[in-house]
Amino acid sequence: MASRDPEKLIAKADKLTRLTLTRWTPDWAGATRLYEDAANGFRKDKNYEQAKAAFEKASEGEEKLSSPWDAAKHMQSAASMAKELRAWREVADLYRRASVLYIECGRAQPASDALAAGARALEEEVPDEAVQLYTEACAVLEEDEKELMAFDLYRCAAMVYIKLEKYADAAAIYLRLALAANKCNATHSQCKASVQLLSTYMLMTSRKLKSAIMIVVRFKAF
Repeated sequence: MASRDPEKLIAKADKLTRLTLTRWTPDWAGATRLYEDAANGFRKDKNYEQAKAAFEKASEGEEKLSSPWDAAKHMQSAASMAKELRAWREVADLYRRASVLYIECGRAQPASDALAAGARALEEEVPDEAVQLYTEACAVLEEDEKELMAFDLYRCAAMVYIKLEKYADAAAIYLRLALAANKCNATHSQCKASVQLLSTYMLMTSRKLKSAIMIVVRFKAF
Protein backbone atom coordinates (compact mmCIF):
# COMPACT_ATOMS: atom_id res chain seq x y z
CA MET A 1 0.00 0.00 0.00
CA ALA A 2 1.41 3.39 -1.00
CA SER A 3 2.41 5.73 1.83
CA ARG A 4 0.11 8.71 2.46
CA ASP A 5 2.66 10.48 4.66
CA PRO A 6 2.69 14.04 3.20
CA GLU A 7 6.44 14.43 3.60
CA LYS A 8 7.08 11.17 1.75
CA LEU A 9 4.67 12.23 -0.97
CA ILE A 10 6.63 15.49 -1.41
CA ALA A 11 9.91 13.60 -1.62
CA LYS A 12 8.45 11.24 -4.22
CA ALA A 13 7.00 14.13 -6.22
CA ASP A 14 10.32 15.98 -6.18
CA LYS A 15 12.04 12.91 -7.60
CA LEU A 16 9.56 12.80 -10.49
CA THR A 17 10.55 16.34 -11.52
CA ARG A 18 14.25 15.45 -11.79
CA LEU A 19 15.94 13.96 -14.82
CA THR A 20 17.68 10.60 -14.50
CA LEU A 21 19.35 8.10 -16.76
CA THR A 22 15.96 6.43 -17.24
CA ARG A 23 13.75 9.54 -17.10
CA TRP A 24 14.65 12.08 -19.74
CA THR A 25 11.69 14.39 -19.12
CA PRO A 26 10.07 15.38 -15.81
CA ASP A 27 6.84 13.61 -14.93
CA TRP A 28 4.88 16.71 -14.03
CA ALA A 29 1.51 14.95 -14.18
CA GLY A 30 2.53 12.38 -11.57
CA ALA A 31 4.37 14.93 -9.45
CA THR A 32 1.45 17.37 -9.43
CA ARG A 33 -0.97 14.72 -8.18
CA LEU A 34 1.43 13.88 -5.37
CA TYR A 35 1.96 17.55 -4.47
CA GLU A 36 -1.81 18.02 -4.26
CA ASP A 37 -2.24 14.92 -2.08
CA ALA A 38 0.58 16.10 0.17
CA ALA A 39 -0.92 19.58 0.43
CA ASN A 40 -4.28 18.17 1.47
CA GLY A 41 -2.56 15.94 4.01
CA PHE A 42 -0.61 18.82 5.50
CA ARG A 43 -3.78 20.92 5.63
CA LYS A 44 -5.65 18.13 7.42
CA ASP A 45 -2.82 18.00 9.97
CA LYS A 46 -2.98 21.81 10.29
CA ASN A 47 0.60 22.06 9.10
CA TYR A 48 -0.21 25.21 7.18
CA GLU A 49 3.34 26.23 6.30
CA GLN A 50 4.08 22.98 4.49
CA ALA A 51 0.58 22.87 3.03
CA LYS A 52 1.15 26.31 1.51
CA ALA A 53 4.47 25.22 -0.02
CA ALA A 54 2.90 22.04 -1.40
CA PHE A 55 -0.01 23.90 -2.97
CA GLU A 56 2.47 26.29 -4.61
CA LYS A 57 4.34 23.30 -6.04
CA ALA A 58 1.05 21.82 -7.27
CA SER A 59 0.29 25.15 -8.93
CA GLU A 60 3.71 25.15 -10.61
CA GLY A 61 3.03 21.63 -11.84
CA GLU A 62 -0.28 22.62 -13.39
CA GLU A 63 1.47 25.51 -15.15
CA LYS A 64 4.00 23.06 -16.56
CA LEU A 65 1.04 21.00 -17.80
CA SER A 66 -0.45 24.11 -19.46
CA SER A 67 -3.42 24.16 -17.11
CA PRO A 68 -3.57 27.71 -15.70
CA TRP A 69 -7.09 27.21 -14.34
CA ASP A 70 -6.01 24.38 -12.02
CA ALA A 71 -2.81 26.28 -11.26
CA ALA A 72 -4.91 29.24 -10.12
CA LYS A 73 -7.05 27.01 -7.89
CA HIS A 74 -3.97 25.62 -6.15
CA MET A 75 -2.54 29.13 -5.78
CA GLN A 76 -5.74 30.24 -4.05
CA SER A 77 -5.43 27.29 -1.70
CA ALA A 78 -1.87 28.38 -0.94
CA ALA A 79 -3.20 31.87 -0.19
CA SER A 80 -5.74 30.47 2.24
CA MET A 81 -2.91 28.66 4.04
CA ALA A 82 -0.98 31.94 4.25
CA LYS A 83 -4.06 33.48 5.84
CA GLU A 84 -4.07 30.76 8.49
CA LEU A 85 -0.42 31.65 9.16
CA ARG A 86 -1.30 35.37 9.32
CA ALA A 87 1.39 35.93 6.69
CA TRP A 88 -0.40 38.97 5.29
CA ARG A 89 2.17 39.94 2.66
CA GLU A 90 2.07 36.43 1.24
CA VAL A 91 -1.72 36.44 1.29
CA ALA A 92 -1.76 39.45 -1.03
CA ASP A 93 0.99 38.06 -3.25
CA LEU A 94 -0.57 34.61 -3.66
CA TYR A 95 -4.06 35.92 -4.43
CA ARG A 96 -2.53 38.25 -7.02
CA ARG A 97 -0.69 35.32 -8.60
CA ALA A 98 -3.95 33.34 -8.71
CA SER A 99 -5.64 36.29 -10.41
CA VAL A 100 -2.94 36.45 -13.08
CA LEU A 101 -3.41 32.75 -13.79
CA TYR A 102 -7.17 33.19 -14.19
CA ILE A 103 -6.52 36.05 -16.61
CA GLU A 104 -4.33 33.69 -18.63
CA CYS A 105 -7.47 31.56 -19.00
CA GLY A 106 -9.39 34.60 -20.21
CA ARG A 107 -11.59 34.47 -17.10
CA ALA A 108 -11.98 37.98 -15.74
CA GLN A 109 -14.64 37.16 -13.13
CA PRO A 110 -12.62 34.51 -11.23
CA ALA A 111 -9.57 36.76 -11.55
CA SER A 112 -11.47 39.57 -9.88
CA ASP A 113 -12.94 37.20 -7.30
CA ALA A 114 -9.45 36.07 -6.29
CA LEU A 115 -8.34 39.65 -5.69
CA ALA A 116 -11.53 40.37 -3.75
CA ALA A 117 -10.95 37.28 -1.60
CA GLY A 118 -7.50 38.60 -0.78
CA ALA A 119 -8.96 42.00 0.07
CA ARG A 120 -11.51 40.48 2.45
CA ALA A 121 -8.76 38.44 4.13
CA LEU A 122 -6.69 41.57 4.72
CA GLU A 123 -9.41 44.13 5.45
CA GLU A 124 -9.09 44.05 9.23
CA GLU A 125 -5.34 43.52 9.52
CA VAL A 126 -3.88 45.42 6.55
CA PRO A 127 -6.61 47.76 5.25
CA ASP A 128 -4.27 49.76 2.99
CA GLU A 129 -3.36 46.60 1.08
CA ALA A 130 -6.97 45.40 1.13
CA VAL A 131 -8.26 48.55 -0.56
CA GLN A 132 -5.57 48.20 -3.22
CA LEU A 133 -6.74 44.66 -3.94
CA TYR A 134 -10.36 45.83 -4.14
CA THR A 135 -9.44 48.49 -6.68
CA GLU A 136 -7.41 45.98 -8.70
CA ALA A 137 -10.41 43.64 -8.67
CA CYS A 138 -12.57 46.46 -10.05
CA ALA A 139 -9.99 47.25 -12.73
CA VAL A 140 -9.98 43.64 -13.95
CA LEU A 141 -13.74 43.78 -14.53
CA GLU A 142 -13.53 47.24 -16.09
CA GLU A 143 -10.98 46.00 -18.61
CA ASP A 144 -13.35 43.17 -19.50
CA GLU A 145 -16.26 45.65 -19.73
CA LYS A 146 -18.08 43.94 -16.86
CA GLU A 147 -18.50 46.97 -14.64
CA LEU A 148 -21.95 45.77 -13.58
CA MET A 149 -20.27 42.91 -11.68
CA ALA A 150 -17.98 45.34 -9.85
CA PHE A 151 -20.57 47.50 -8.06
CA ASP A 152 -20.17 45.77 -4.68
CA LEU A 153 -16.39 45.90 -5.00
CA TYR A 154 -16.45 49.67 -5.55
CA ARG A 155 -18.54 50.02 -2.39
CA CYS A 156 -16.21 47.80 -0.38
CA ALA A 157 -13.20 49.82 -1.48
CA ALA A 158 -14.91 53.09 -0.61
CA MET A 159 -15.90 51.85 2.84
CA VAL A 160 -12.32 50.83 3.64
CA TYR A 161 -11.11 54.26 2.56
CA ILE A 162 -13.70 55.87 4.84
CA LYS A 163 -12.55 53.72 7.78
CA LEU A 164 -9.02 54.93 7.03
CA GLU A 165 -10.38 58.51 6.91
CA LYS A 166 -9.16 58.87 3.34
CA TYR A 167 -12.27 60.67 2.19
CA ALA A 168 -10.91 62.02 -1.08
CA ASP A 169 -9.99 58.49 -2.15
CA ALA A 170 -13.41 57.22 -1.10
CA ALA A 171 -15.08 59.96 -3.11
CA ALA A 172 -13.00 59.01 -6.17
CA ILE A 173 -14.23 55.42 -5.86
CA TYR A 174 -17.87 56.51 -5.56
CA LEU A 175 -17.38 58.63 -8.67
CA ARG A 176 -16.05 55.58 -10.54
CA LEU A 177 -19.09 53.64 -9.35
CA ALA A 178 -21.46 56.37 -10.54
CA LEU A 179 -19.79 56.46 -13.96
CA ALA A 180 -19.86 52.66 -14.23
CA ALA A 181 -23.53 52.59 -13.29
CA ASN A 182 -24.28 55.23 -15.91
CA LYS A 183 -22.47 53.14 -18.53
CA CYS A 184 -24.53 50.09 -17.53
CA ASN A 185 -27.80 52.07 -17.50
CA ALA A 186 -28.20 51.14 -13.82
CA THR A 187 -30.08 54.27 -12.81
CA HIS A 188 -30.82 53.26 -9.22
CA SER A 189 -27.18 52.38 -8.55
CA GLN A 190 -26.03 55.58 -10.23
CA CYS A 191 -28.30 57.71 -8.03
CA LYS A 192 -27.22 55.84 -4.90
CA ALA A 193 -23.53 56.27 -5.78
CA SER A 194 -24.10 59.98 -6.40
CA VAL A 195 -25.68 60.37 -2.96
CA GLN A 196 -22.78 58.46 -1.38
CA LEU A 197 -20.34 60.68 -3.28
CA LEU A 198 -22.05 63.82 -1.98
CA SER A 199 -22.19 62.44 1.56
CA THR A 200 -18.47 61.65 1.46
CA TYR A 201 -17.64 65.18 0.30
CA MET A 202 -19.81 66.59 3.11
CA LEU A 203 -18.06 64.33 5.62
CA MET A 204 -14.66 65.41 4.30
CA THR A 205 -15.65 69.09 4.49
CA SER A 206 -17.06 68.78 8.01
CA ARG A 207 -13.88 67.07 9.23
CA LYS A 208 -11.75 69.84 7.73
CA LEU A 209 -14.01 72.47 9.28
CA LYS A 210 -13.83 70.76 12.66
CA SER A 211 -10.04 70.66 12.45
CA ALA A 212 -9.92 74.34 11.53
CA ILE A 213 -12.15 75.25 14.49
CA MET A 214 -9.95 73.25 16.86
CA ILE A 215 -6.88 75.10 15.61
CA VAL A 216 -8.56 78.47 16.19
CA VAL A 217 -9.69 77.41 19.68
CA ARG A 218 -6.18 76.29 20.60
CA PHE A 219 -4.70 79.51 19.20
CA LYS A 220 -7.09 81.64 21.28
CA ALA A 221 -6.18 79.65 24.37
CA PHE A 222 -2.72 81.15 24.15
